Amino acid sequence: MKKISLIVILALIMFACKNESKQAVDLEENRAKSYDQNDGLVTLKGDFVYYGDAAVLQTPKDIYGVVIDKNLQLLEEQVTPFKKEATDMVPVTIRVRKFKKPEGEEGWPFRVEIKEILKVEAPNPESKDVIKLAK
Repeated sequence: MKKISLIVILALIMFACKNESKQAVDLEENRAKSYDQNDGLVTLKGDFVYYGDAAVLQTPKDIYGVVIDKNLQLLEEQVTPFKKEATDMVPVTIRVRKFKKPEGEEGWPFRVEIKEILKVEAPNPESKDVIKLAK
């Protein structure tokens, strides 16, 4: 009798485990969520430049127009010491509100509004991604 009850219990355990559904895991989404704090803001890491009347954040996958406001001015003050030229891009990590650009306006499909500046880093001096035009 003990052997039969042991076999039944083992069979139930084995069949119970097989009913779990496997869900596809999106690694990029999980990485983005790891920065999120469920407040509607997203953490982005990329290269930032503000020149003239345009501000841009370039991430490894996308390019965003940046809303020009008080927080942008604060970020510009922090990145200025790292710039050798006005058009140099500086690596930053910021928390932003991401939204679609208004219809009929030029620019990238999404814009970001800076809500929090997390980190400003010195650019890599060995980076070979600079194009200079000679006169």
